[in-house]
Amino acid sequence: MEKRIINPWKWQDERGYAQAVEVKQVNSTLYCAGQAAVLPDGTSSTADMQTQLHIALQNLEQVIHQAGYTCSGIVRLTVYTTSSDTFVNTCFDDYKDWVAKHRVQTALTLTEVKALFETLSIEFEATVVR
Repeated sequence: MEKRIINPWKWQDERGYAQAVEVKQVNSTLYCAGQAAVLPDGTSSTADMQTQLHIALQNLEQVIHQAGYTCSGIVRLTVYTTSSDTFVNTCFDDYKDWVAKHRVQTALTLTEVKALFETLSIEFEATVVR
């Protein structure tokens, strides 16, 4: 796989995403359902958004790795949250740390929604290539 990041500006680099990602010679593509803070027993977390962010990212990692992919292969990531303000003010630094740790360079969309399933406040939907 050949991956090219398109960033006409520099400001997005500090925010942990790319303006566009071009991928050539892809061997396979994985489309991940939204991964949220659902615990191993199937119950939804009632924790704060920051805690839910960590659980949701762990769940996303588990799906990606079980499928034989790596997080660095994420080319598209959509974040659904019940509060963009809470995400930006309490979770964004943790998200950027996760991006740096896994060398993720992805096109990113942050979307505020009225509600997620049960008590969930954040969900990640990813497209991964190799």
